[in-house]
Amino acid sequence: MDNQLMEPVRWFETVYLEIYNYITDTVMWVTIGKAAVKILFIYIAARILVSVLTGSVNRIFKQRGKFQVDERRMETMRSLVINVFTYVIYFVAILSILTQLGFNLAPVLASAGVVGLAVGFGAQNLVRDVITGFFIIFEDQFAVGDYIATGNFTGTVQEIGLRITKIKSVTGEVHIIPNGSITQVTNFSTQNSVAVLDISVAYEENIERVIEVLKEEMKNAPEEIEELLSVPQVLGVQNFGASEVVIRMNADCKPMGHFAANRKLRAMIKRIFDERGIEIPYPRLVTIPNPKEKGQEA
Repeated sequence: MDNQLMEPVRWFETVYLEIYNYITDTVMWVTIGKAAVKILFIYIAARILVSVLTGSVNRIFKQRGKFQVDERRMETMRSLVINVFTYVIYFVAILSILTQLGFNLAPVLASAGVVGLAVGFGAQNLVRDVITGFFIIFEDQFAVGDYIATGNFTGTVQEIGLRITKIKSVTGEVHIIPNGSITQVTNFSTQNSVAVLDISVAYEENIERVIEVLKEEMKNAPEEIEELLSVPQVLGVQNFGASEVVIRMNADCKPMGHFAANRKLRAMIKRIFDERGIEIPYPRLVTIPNPKEKGQEA
């Protein structure tokens, strides 16, 4: 009975001695201290290196006079280079920290080639996305801030990565598109746009007078509408409608400025027509009474 009571006590003493020896092991604490100092040094060195490289890349890309590249492409490439450097530095830092923690990375690195080959067969779409993303950036097909149309999506480019592109539509939705699926792109932001405006006037109006009024008044349009780059050109009669004559005009605008220019031109033309007494058409219904019914009523 006494032996049964002593067994828990002996077990407790054994555990206590093991914990005590573990805690008071100076060699272990020295090893842990050295590893902690090395890990802290690796972390600080990685942060400093990232900060230095980021500053260096920013300074290099700010010297635009040495590069025949526009600001859009410079900003996109600057962000991409910084991201690549950051990922590489932190990846190397993580491997170094794992080594300090006692992990043996040699088998992992030795099998990286075999794993990479196996992943390559199963990640063909990923490889295609990355290659396409590289050529999108390298060829400057579009950049962050551009208004583009690709497939069924139209909107402003928010982010370009090596694998995906994010496009924000005018209604606020953000479309995330794999770069490999981007086969055709229409970029509205790289060249000057053209505002095309169809103006309807009533058949009763003198068309030659309307055209002359428009030509005269449009000379002041670039001063009122900042999106315009030139005086709008009145091309002439474009079409005959059910109750109107359609006159077409166009104007060169800043990139993506044709939307705002069209709205402002319409408001300006409405004011001009009101001042000059030019009638804007509206649907009309002409009723012709039946002569027989009129005679019967008499």
